Amino acid sequence: MNKLNAMTTFVHIVDAGSLTGAAHTLDTSLPTVVRTLAGLEAHLKTRLLNRTTRTVTLTEEGRLYLERCRSILFDVDAAELALSAQHRKPSGKLLVSASVMFGSLKVAPLLHKFLHENDQLKVQLSLDDRNVNLVEEGIDVAIRIGPLADSSMVAKNVGSVRRVICATPKLLNSLPSIRQPKDLLLVPCIRFTGLSHGASWQLHEGDKIHLIPIEGPLVCNQASAALTAVKSGMGLGMFLSYMVEDDIASGALQLLLEDFEPSLLPVSVVYSHSKLMSTRVRVFVDWVIHELRRSLRVGK
Repeated sequence: MNKLNAMTTFVHIVDAGSLTGAAHTLDTSLPTVVRTLAGLEAHLKTRLLNRTTRTVTLTEEGRLYLERCRSILFDVDAAELALSAQHRKPSGKLLVSASVMFGSLKVAPLLHKFLHENDQLKVQLSLDDRNVNLVEEGIDVAIRIGPLADSSMVAKNVGSVRRVICATPKLLNSLPSIRQPKDLLLVPCIRFTGLSHGASWQLHEGDKIHLIPIEGPLVCNQASAALTAVKSGMGLGMFLSYMVEDDIASGALQLLLEDFEPSLLPVSVVYSHSKLMSTRVRVFVDWVIHELRRSLRVGK
């Protein structure tokens, strides 16, 4: 039995969440994956996975063995990459995922510099507000905003963004003074569903949470459409800080209720376990973490 091959197959089964997914990732047949796992468990005299027709879960022995496998495969991978890096630049194709506006405003402008420095690489940037599954959709690296639930991925924090309320100065001058969350009940608001709790906005006052029902002429499922409406003076809007930073800096929009903003949302670079990263993924991850940390300095 090829132990390294068996370890690699085992790790891919766990990361993919199924034997079928591992077969697809490894570009091999399902029977081959089944035989490899059975041979590994027979060699170890230990069951590593509990499996049904659709899912697999780690046994306690499997969890401990997985950690050691990742460590061993990392050392092997690192040794090979160190040698290959001496002879060639990283090459090939990267699939990178980000939300629509963050990808457009923050990631896409950086890629020109990255591709200039790594001219043998090609990047496909997929912009989607869904929380995509990296393994199932073949994504190398994702940039995500908010809490992360997928513990099988590696996540590196690169900064945070605020949830801010803003409007045009002209509109604010025509409305009653807005100093407390309850004052939002008296003014028109544009609701972007990606940042609302049902039909409400969440605001914080120390440990107290205010859920303010929002009324207004427009509800949008895309931030860009909601932002256009707010900039036209149709109402107030809640956005992530990076979406409006240029408009705030230029004076086109004005922030309000800053003392009641919800907690910051983390921004993370997410990728499959670092123990199995290719050269091109390593290069991009290191680079994009550095660049995004420079551009996401958050302050009130």
